[in-house]
Amino acid sequence: MLVLGIETSCDETAAAVVRDDRTILSNVVLSQLDEHRPYGGVVPEIAARSHLDHIGGLVAKALEEAGIGYEDLDGVAATAGPGLIGGVMVGLMTGKAIALVRDLPFVAVNHMEAHALTPRLTGGIDFPYLALLVSGGHCLLLGVSGPGDYRRYGSTVDDAVGEAFDKTAKMLGLGYPGGPALEAAALAGDPARFALPRPMLGRPGCDFSFSGLKTAVRQTVARLGGGTPDAATAADIAAAFQQAVADVLADRTTHAIARFRKDFPKGDTLVVAGGVAANKVLRATLEKTADKNGMTFTAPPLGLCTDNAAMVAWAGVERLQRGLTDTLDAPARPRWPLDEAPVKSQV
Repeated sequence: MLVLGIETSCDETAAAVVRDDRTILSNVVLSQLDEHRPYGGVVPEIAARSHLDHIGGLVAKALEEAGIGYEDLDGVAATAGPGLIGGVMVGLMTGKAIALVRDLPFVAVNHMEAHALTPRLTGGIDFPYLALLVSGGHCLLLGVSGPGDYRRYGSTVDDAVGEAFDKTAKMLGLGYPGGPALEAAALAGDPARFALPRPMLGRPGCDFSFSGLKTAVRQTVARLGGGTPDAATAADIAAAFQQAVADVLADRTTHAIARFRKDFPKGDTLVVAGGVAANKVLRATLEKTADKNGMTFTAPPLGLCTDNAAMVAWAGVERLQRGLTDTLDAPARPRWPLDEAPVKSQV
């Protein structure tokens, strides 16, 4: 089975072809960083126009690199949400058009499901597993039993962890994109110089909160006289922030592991996916957390943590193998939870 995947939910335009034996035949990603850098963040209108300008060429390139034509495809999968609605519509309509013209089955993919299933593409792990999804817009702890079968243990009550990284980097004058810039700065920093809070640490349940941590960073910068801190100070604050996030993720994940084991006694794998999963300090901390709790740790390669179309194509493969397809009136959804309600837990 060969599936074309299309991803346009934020600021990467991407197309890929994946085979059902987990072979990635092509995975083309066009970043819009240079277009958004002057604004210090993603501008939805600019993103949508860029997707529109490039998606056709990227699909053609993905097919060319895979060495196939449209006639060789067995299905088309496109991100239908969540994400910036203008961008989502570009990719979704492109995928629908190809499916219609070529009479192919179509899959409208939830972007977060694509992240959640990526470790099955790269590692071939079995269901069920516990997934921590961390990105610019999401922070979720999920029990994953199969495509469309999720049990949510925790989510953020305010800001996503990736958003917290980006906004903290902006306060420290570290540039855009903020997450990688902050991680790089933290390498030279002393995490013990500034005492920052660990929101929700030690509390029952598995939910996250990062708004207070961002506020603490802003107050720290203000106490130092305001403005952009010098490089050494910025590095120390970055290191303190990153360590605080790592401690919170480890604590919340430990609680989720306990709940997951009650629900899925045979589950023994912790998966970390999403753009923030590319942070090496966070990966190392979560790997230790898994090991401490007798879980196997896995995360996608760094290049498949950030948004890409191979993960969308693979989600399409998983769904098509189970006969799960969508009609061509499937809507674009700026918000699209993987489940409808969290699991109540006091662990």
